[in-house]
Formats: sequence, structure tokens, C-alpha cells
Amino acid sequence: QVQLVESGGGLVQAGGSLRLACAASGRTFNFYHVGWFRQAPGKEREFVAAINWSSSTTYYADSVKGRFTISRENAKNTGYLQINRLKPDDTAVYYCAARRVGASGSWFQFTSSDYWGQGTQVTVSA
Repeated sequence: QVQLVESGGGLVQAGGSLRLACAASGRTFNFYHVGWFRQAPGKEREFVAAINWSSSTTYYADSVKGRFTISRENAKNTGYLQINRLKPDDTAVYYCAARRVGASGSWFQFTSSDYWGQGTQVTVSA
């Protein structure tokens, strides 16, 4: 079992920045790939970014490339999502997920069988 807790969300003006954190406990963090997702009001949850267990590979949704940066510190059991030049359309609940290394399927294709946090709210005012 892996427990994930997101933090760092809040209310910010458009153009500002936030750094979200995903703290993991329960298992060795570097046995897992990490992903970030978001869900805006009335919309389905969407993929944002993913980073593999060693940080050697990252993957981003086209809509966030150039503004979002995913990273991780295995020694601290923590993943991060840096969000710059925030837009009102970025308003959503942001979730992190952990996918075990070696799980079937592509490493960045997180499913309901993976571990998920409870989310952190990001609200961007115009």
C-alpha cells in the first residue's frame, strides 16, 4: 500500500505560480512512477504529467507543456508539480497517483488500480 497526500494548492491570481507536492508513505517511493491529474468542475479527470521512477523520463499533456514541470525527490518520498503562468482554466482539483514499476501497461497510463491521493484545490482568479 502507498498513501499519497497532496498539498500546495490554493487561490492565486492569473499569471502566478504554485508548487504542488505529493508526499508518499507506506512503500519505497522509487518503486513507483508518479503522475499528476486534474479535474475541473463539471469535467472528467484529465492527465497532466508523469515522471518515471528514476526521473529519467517525463511526459506532459500538450495543454500544459512549457508551463508545468514535474519532478520528484525519492530521498524525500515526494513528487512535485510546478505550475507557472497560471490561467483561470487551470482551476481544478489536482491529484497525484503512483503506479508500481513493472505494472502491466505503459508506465504513464495510470488506472484506478494504481494509488491515488485525495487531491488539492487550485483556484485561479482572473
